[in-house]
Amino acid sequence: MADEIDDTDELPSVPGRLASEQPEVWEAYSDLGKACSEAGPIDDETKRIVKLALAVGAQSEGAVHSHTRRGLDEGIDPKALEHVGILAIPTLGFPEAMAGLSWIEDYTDE
Repeated sequence: MADEIDDTDELPSVPGRLASEQPEVWEAYSDLGKACSEAGPIDDETKRIVKLALAVGAQSEGAVHSHTRRGLDEGIDPKALEHVGILAIPTLGFPEAMAGLSWIEDYTDE
């Protein structure tokens, strides 16, 4: 699984601008993502779910949206993605988990 985005046209405006204006920085960032993805034995679906959980934990709405969208594109069951928000309740707390779940549902409810 390539966690980096090769097509900079698909990037949100700020990362897209960085990729256009600083291609060496974007390439290094993309290479780091690929190296991290390939550094261990975790399968692609599990990696996507872990990255979604990390995004929920970081309370990063943009990253939650990105990993949810990409998970759906990769064929992950929407209910599995939503389960990440439920699993966050005892660790992150109810309000943070519900924020994450709402961001996930922005795409799974479509």
